Amino acid sequence: MEILNIIDPVQFRTYLLVLLRVSIFLFMFPVFSSAVFPPTLKMGLAMVISLVFYSVVPVDLTRFPLDVISTGLLILAEVMVGLTLGMCLRVFFGSVQLAGQVIGFQMGFAMINVVDPQTGANVSIMDQLGYWVCVVVFLILNGHHIILSAMINSFELVPLGGFVMQKILLVKLLDLAGGLFLVAIKIGAPVIAALFFVSVGFGLVSKFAPQMNVMIVAFPLKIVVGLFLFGLTLEIIVIVTKEYVDGFKKLLMYLLFYAGGG
Repeated sequence: MEILNIIDPVQFRTYLLVLLRVSIFLFMFPVFSSAVFPPTLKMGLAMVISLVFYSVVPVDLTRFPLDVISTGLLILAEVMVGLTLGMCLRVFFGSVQLAGQVIGFQMGFAMINVVDPQTGANVSIMDQLGYWVCVVVFLILNGHHIILSAMINSFELVPLGGFVMQKILLVKLLDLAGGLFLVAIKIGAPVIAALFFVSVGFGLVSKFAPQMNVMIVAFPLKIVVGLFLFGLTLEIIVIVTKEYVDGFKKLLMYLLFYAGGG
C-alpha cells in the first residue's frame, strides 16, 4: 500500500477538476461527441490532454476545499466553465443543422430521414450534408487548435473554482443562442425563397389549368431546384464558417474574461 503514498491527494483531486473541465468541453465538440468514437477512446484522450494541461498551467493547490459543500460548488464551477465554452460552438453548428432541416422540409424531404451516428436520432439528409461540410471547413481552418488554445487560457483567466456568472456573460450567451436562428436564416434564405416561389408558381398553374396534376409535377421539380440551390448554398456555409472561425478565439477569450470575474 506504500505505492499509494506516491500520489499527493491534493494534486490528484486538482487533476480531477482539470479533467472535469476539459472532458465537458471535449464532449461538446461536434466531432468528438459522436457515438462513433468508443467511450474508452474519449476518456483516454480527455485524461491525456488533462494531464498535459495540468503539467503546464498554473494551479493553486490551496484553493481546493476540504468540506463537501464547497467541493460540490467547485465541481459545479468547473462544469459551468466547460458548458460555457462548449455552448458557443454547439450553437453555431446547430444553426447550420437548423437551416438544413428547414430546406429539407421545403423540398419535401420531411419523411426521408437518416440516422445521425452522433445522437442516434432521425435527422434530415440536408441537415447532415450541411453539418459535415461545416465540420470539415472548421477543421481545415484549424478551429480545433483554437479550442485547445482556449482551454489552456481558461486556466489562467478562470482559476479552478473561480467561475463567476455575471449578467454580461449571461446576456452574451443568450445573444449567441438567439443568433442560432439568424445564422440559419442567412444560410437557408435563398433556397427557402426559391422553393416558396416554385410553390406559388404551381399554385397559379393549378388555378389556370385544373386538369394538370400539380402534385406529380411539382414534387420532383422542387427536389431538383432544391438540390441545385442547396449545392450553391454550401458555398454560403463555407463563408459563414470562415467568418465564425475568424472571431471564434476572440469570442472564447471574451467569455473566459467575464467568467473569471473580469
